[in-house]
Amino acid sequence: MAAIAIAQRDVDLMLRIRSGDETGFALLLKEYRTPVTRFLYRMVLNQAVAEELAQEVFFRVYRARASYQPTARFSTWLFCIATRLALNWRRDARREAGQESLDEASADRPVRQIADRRPTVEQALVHRSSVEEIRQAIHALPAKQRAAILMHKYHDMDYSQIGRALNCSESAVKSLVFRAYGNLRKSLAHAVAV
Repeated sequence: MAAIAIAQRDVDLMLRIRSGDETGFALLLKEYRTPVTRFLYRMVLNQAVAEELAQEVFFRVYRARASYQPTARFSTWLFCIATRLALNWRRDARREAGQESLDEASADRPVRQIADRRPTVEQALVHRSSVEEIRQAIHALPAKQRAAILMHKYHDMDYSQIGRALNCSESAVKSLVFRAYGNLRKSLAHAVAV
């Protein structure tokens, strides 16, 4: 029920923005800046690029305010823009690197670590290693599989919303998610205790 209220609030805000209310945009920006930046970071694994792309996402939202039509949830439309920008950035980065693998190019970049509040150093090291291994496994997925997994798992979007964001059918999204989880199971099988 709360998700419906949030979705309606977002649509109402966009309609206010469309009619010239600037405070509505500030509210949307406050609500979605962090989730969009986190999503983009997980797509590109570069904080500076993620923040730059997030600015571009919100610039495009603002620019499209006059033509906005509430045909889908606002968050779906927003993550559609973010996904396309991230996929385009990855494509362009590969082209600029002379087809060099982004995985190899990003291996030297520092990865933001999640703070661990466990009491022992050993537990903290094991946790950090596991988190990094999962990040690397997600990053190794093909771009569309990664986008589908991130939207499904971290942004709690359903298959139809992900389909609209990725411009594919709901059954194609189910297939992407199924293959992505399969690929993750294979690449992380050694880490699962029997």
